[in-house]
Amino acid sequence: MTEVSDKVGRALARFDRVTRALDEREGSVREAARRERKRVNADFGRRAARVGVAIGVISILTIVVGLIVPIGMFGFLAAIGLAIGVAALMAFLPSQPQATRAPTADLANGEMVQRFDSYLYRARAALPAPARTEIDSISAQLGSLKQTLERIDTLDPEAQDARRLMSLHLPGLIDRYINVPSGFRDERDGEGVTVNERLVEGLAAGRVALAEISQKLARSDVAALETHGRFIKSRYGEERIDQ
Repeated sequence: MTEVSDKVGRALARFDRVTRALDEREGSVREAARRERKRVNADFGRRAARVGVAIGVISILTIVVGLIVPIGMFGFLAAIGLAIGVAALMAFLPSQPQATRAPTADLANGEMVQRFDSYLYRARAALPAPARTEIDSISAQLGSLKQTLERIDTLDPEAQDARRLMSLHLPGLIDRYINVPSGFRDERDGEGVTVNERLVEGLAAGRVALAEISQKLARSDVAALETHGRFIKSRYGEERIDQ
């Protein structure tokens, strides 16, 4: 009876671990989807603002021209048609490059992290399940990385390493995988590793590298805070204040 109870207990514990892992994974996916929706909504907002400005400019020009030279009904209709055409053009023209492509090297640090996050979210569906797990883990750590990279120079050595990973190495790995025909992805190479396994290994290495960069930058901030705190304490300590 005790043996049966132990087996049941181990089974329940294993079930709890699996469901907890699934919940955490789904939570990462939900967060990535929320960030992507926020970016898309922001893009719609920028396009709506451009449309409003264009219509306003055309309206003002029409009024000014009408005060100088009578434009008549046909001129008024032409202005309306022009406004509709410009509004349609600006509404369907994205305010930023499509995020299905890897971020370009000319972006600022914070914008590059956002574009890379969007790229991962859009490329995720084309990858096998183990690779999607790595993608979710990478996406989960981009928030803190963005917060750190936004306030350091793009020429900082750590920032340069992170930028190369986000704009070149990891997107290049994913794009090359997508280009491989599905029938060849399970074939083993000379080292006995499949294309799917190579993808997961590469993503895992990139995840670790980004985490190390983020931790190194965070430790630098902590060290700078400690140094500054010690300076203030030595310069304006209690004894000095009492004096």
